[in-house]
Amino acid sequence: MTVPTLPFASLWVSPFRPFCVLGVAYGVVLMAVWIAANAGLVPGGGGMLAGQAWHGHEMLFGFAAAIVCAIALTALPGWAGTPEIRGAPLAGLVALWVVARVAYWGREALPEWGAVAASIALWIVLIALLARQLARVTHRAYLLILVVLGGILAGEALFMTGRAAAGLLAATYALVLLFALAGGVFTPVFTGNHLRATGRGGQPPFLRPLETASIGVIVVLALVDLAGAPAPWRAAVALAAFALHAVRLARWQGWKVLDAPLLWTMHAGYAWMVVAFLLSALGDLGCAGAARAWLHAFTVGALGSAMIGLMTRVALRHTGRPLALPGAIVAAHWLVQAAALVRVGAAIAGGGDTWVVVAGVAWVTAFAIYLRTYGPILVRPSLPRVDASPLNADSRPPSSRGGH
Repeated sequence: MTVPTLPFASLWVSPFRPFCVLGVAYGVVLMAVWIAANAGLVPGGGGMLAGQAWHGHEMLFGFAAAIVCAIALTALPGWAGTPEIRGAPLAGLVALWVVARVAYWGREALPEWGAVAASIALWIVLIALLARQLARVTHRAYLLILVVLGGILAGEALFMTGRAAAGLLAATYALVLLFALAGGVFTPVFTGNHLRATGRGGQPPFLRPLETASIGVIVVLALVDLAGAPAPWRAAVALAAFALHAVRLARWQGWKVLDAPLLWTMHAGYAWMVVAFLLSALGDLGCAGAARAWLHAFTVGALGSAMIGLMTRVALRHTGRPLALPGAIVAAHWLVQAAALVRVGAAIAGGGDTWVVVAGVAWVTAFAIYLRTYGPILVRPSLPRVDASPLNADSRPPSSRGGH
């Protein structure tokens, strides 16, 4: 396929390039403003920065959504065998992401229908594009990505029509589902390849009942929570999610890959999701601190870990570079864990703004290091294609290979 001539041509050859650069840069700016507001350095009580809704909305639908697009649209061609979106179509998707950001910040100057339309356009186009591509894919499980995107679309529509809490919750559960789906594929496959290559074992056998139950329980948890079911019901489902995903995580033998930052980061992220389920259950059983902390365990811990780990992997692997991490990036991985520990711990203990600032500084430093280290290679041409991973850590099992 010939890539149309566009400014910064190297940026449009693969989805991870523009979405990672813009998404991380935007996330760093958002968090810097959030830190300043909590530190009392900028007014947080009026105008566009009034309340906390802007932070939740833009970190989910702005920052996290960009990274979801980066990873999903880069992974699907290699794993599902779909055509890669690049060139002008990719630039169009990025433009829709930018339009949505403008629509959010300028929503008070726009008619409601215009702000809503601009905010959901990216998700409508993505669902239409991927539905057409995935209709031809043999493995029907990939169609679940459409459910995830539909959840994000619904969440954005709810938020922009005045139901902010329901919108944020719907989008969060869509990301939990995506995390469980992607984590359940990437983590055991990459770990198993590493263990085989180093003579320490391999990937555990696929257990369909466990995998089906692990995904199904998340859907049930989302439904009971969004429907406002009684707290004991939510607690029971959350405890079931905790148990199922704890078993799933333990089977992947993460303790054997503590020497590989790209792998232990993925296991740590999944562990944070397991912790989030437990905290959610405890919150519904009356523990106020746990009720405050579960969301941070998922967003800061699980999503933060997975995002910096997967973005590092694709920035190296898909530009022809070996999966060798400089010390600064390893430090960034640890900073994400520190941010999650502080933020979750502060929520449980009822800590004040000082702890929010400490966690925010650790988080923003981690992603600023990523942007400083890998931003330049994302806007430049790839190196000649080589065996970028001596451990072949990005290979899929033979049974899952598509026609790409």
